[in-house]
Parts: sequence; C-alpha cells; structure tokens
Amino acid sequence: MSSAFVRNLYFQTKDLGKEVTLLLTFDSDVKGIYQTCFPAICWLTTFGQTGSYRMHANYTSQLAFSRPQVTDGNIIEAETCMEINVGDSHLLCEHSIERRHFSIPVKGVSGYLEFRNDTGSVQDIALGFMSPRDLMPRPILYFKEIEHASNITIKFTSILRAYITSDYKHTAILQGAIDTPAIWEQNLAALSESTTWDLKRDPSTGHYKITQADQGMSNSSTQLTVVGGLYLRFLPVFALSLSAVPTA
Repeated sequence: MSSAFVRNLYFQTKDLGKEVTLLLTFDSDVKGIYQTCFPAICWLTTFGQTGSYRMHANYTSQLAFSRPQVTDGNIIEAETCMEINVGDSHLLCEHSIERRHFSIPVKGVSGYLEFRNDTGSVQDIALGFMSPRDLMPRPILYFKEIEHASNITIKFTSILRAYITSDYKHTAILQGAIDTPAIWEQNLAALSESTTWDLKRDPSTGHYKITQADQGMSNSSTQLTVVGGLYLRFLPVFALSLSAVPTA
C-alpha cells in the first residue's frame, strides 16, 4: 500500500479579461463511463473579468466508499462511508431497511479497489476522497444502480482535469462528457505538496491556458491537442469492471 499524500493546488488570475468559470474533475474516456459510472464535479469557481482571484483545491489520497443521497443530479450528502486503501475489498451490507453499512475491509486484488453490493437490493455508490474538515468524503465517481451481488473493481489514478465551462453546479454529477476540451491535466501524485497555477487568456484567440506560476514552460501543464474539432486524450484515469456474482 502506498503512503497517503496531501495536495494543495492554488489557481489564480489577474485581470483575466473575461468572467469565466473553472471546473475541476476526475474524468476519463473508459468503458462504462456515463453509463454506470459518472464523474462528479470536485471544484467549481468563477473568476472575474478584472482584479485578482484565487481558488484553493485541497486533495488527500485517502479514498472512501460512500452511499450518496442524490437530488436533481447533485450529490447532497452521504448516509454512510468507509475509508478504503488500494488492495482492499468492501461489502455494503444491510442490518435493516433503514440501516446499511460497509463491512470491515478484507484483502482484495492488488492495485485495485473493490466493492460488492450485498444488501439484497439495487444501490448507488460513490468513490471519494476524505477532507480534513469533513466527516464524509468528497465524491469523485458515482456508480448508479449497482445490482445485488454485483462487484465493482476500480483502478484509480489521481489525474485531475480543468475545464472552462458554465451551466454546472458544485457537486453535480456529470451525465455526459463536457462539451469543451480540457485546458489542463495533472497526475496529483507527481506534484509537490503545494503548487500554484496561473490561469491566463489570450485576447487575440480567446483561448485559455494554465501554467505553473514562476516556473516557465518546463513545468507547464500537460499539453492537450485539438485536431479538427476532435479532442485527443492519451492518459487513462482508471479501469472499471462490473461483474455479477450468482447468489447461493
């Protein structure tokens, strides 16, 4: 099991030239996404046209499963949760109709997170990360309608992407791919504990970019390519498999 880490990311602007909304999420083009597995918006903030602005995003690598409560496509709270480490396996069990809980973790597949629904009914589950100030985890991925006796196996890598977009709410579940290309992505495990990033807009093209403050191009964000309107991505975030296990 790898050691847990904390990342503090600061995104800042000065006289950006246009009011914009910055959205941060862990998303990827993999089998099952936007069908059974849906990314959640992790951070969302608006930067003004003039003046200086700064946003702080705090991430910890301590992951957790939770049973989320969803209203109008937004995760509003969690009923219960259980911290989990890579290589752990959990059951969501049921003591009664009103009370459901996660089992004590047992050894699972090395390098993966595993979950099994053993409640006797269909359940929604979220994978998130723990925040020092919050009792429940901040959602990363939302798994919809997991059938009884079904397993989820997840290989998660903490690659965060940034988008300039609008019409989203904080903690919203993304029902489909964001219709604008990402302007930045980083594997948080590869960063220092604290980093600062400048968001800038080219007034001649209207394009945005994020680069590490005072570090020049050598530490700039991963470059993403747009070719003829097709957005090409080369970094898978996680692998997901769902399997139904017959009941005895």
